[in-house]
Amino acid sequence: MNVVVCGGAGYVGSHMVRRLVSDGHRVTVLDNLSTGHREAVGDARLVVADLLDAGKVEQTLKASSCEAVLHFAALSVVADSVSDPYAYYRNNVAGTLNLLQGMRAAGVYKLIFSSSAAVYGAPRNDVVDEQHPTEPINPYGATKLTIERLLTDAFHAYGLRSASLRYFNAAGAAGDGELGESHRPETHLIPNVLRVALGQAPALRIFGDDYPTPDGTCVRDYIHVEDLADGHARALRYLDTKAGAFRFNLGSGRGYSVAEVVATARRVTGSVIPVKVASRRAGDPAMLVASRDLAGLELGWQPRNSGLESILASAWRWHSRQRY
Repeated sequence: MNVVVCGGAGYVGSHMVRRLVSDGHRVTVLDNLSTGHREAVGDARLVVADLLDAGKVEQTLKASSCEAVLHFAALSVVADSVSDPYAYYRNNVAGTLNLLQGMRAAGVYKLIFSSSAAVYGAPRNDVVDEQHPTEPINPYGATKLTIERLLTDAFHAYGLRSASLRYFNAAGAAGDGELGESHRPETHLIPNVLRVALGQAPALRIFGDDYPTPDGTCVRDYIHVEDLADGHARALRYLDTKAGAFRFNLGSGRGYSVAEVVATARRVTGSVIPVKVASRRAGDPAMLVASRDLAGLELGWQPRNSGLESILASAWRWHSRQRY
């Protein structure tokens, strides 16, 4: 089918573009390149535009004869959302509203939305399923939850089919080393660990070692980016036969602490990787681990590359010969 990928020049979006092209779809990428990379789009058609430009969004959807949209475009740094919530609501919520109105004008009624485990806030259980209360503790998570609610309303009012994929910590790189994670500035743990291993930074800052976890550092569920792409592809097929506004976790079901990530990276890279402990960051929960049962049952999805060592090995290959 003809598919538009918003944010398709970014980290997860570019891996999705590659998967869609491999599956035989005709892909148009819409990205403002504020954090994405032109090189990551590959042979897909690229339209450089911002979701806040409603006219350009509608024009792109119509010109591409679009049949479905995958939406990855968002501001996503938790600390920045705390310090500048207006920017996050304007970009994430208002931009998505422009996209949805453009889709309606273009007659497009299928959307896969890149949501986040941040909608859950501070988890009440060790493992979080889709029935867990949604109580975001930072504006980033609040914007994602607002969009999920908007999608439910859009289904009831306009018949828009959607799947909101609440994924946990995207990590790793393409198996062939051609695509990986590159942000400026980089805020994610695994790329920053590997920057230290490569001598590009003197030490890794660990934000808090006094959390109520086994070693005092935050625990997160890391999911390989190619497993994420597979989940999105399955959700797209799911909407062919299912009508509704659906929500699925995409996570490995296993949590690793920051200290465990550093120890594994030392083994994978053979580097010392010095660390320095800093104060906690605002809006960071102590633990966040997914239940993936619903995605397994409904989408037939199972992560295949999301062991921590596998994630770090693929990311290390990418960072060792980074192309952009």
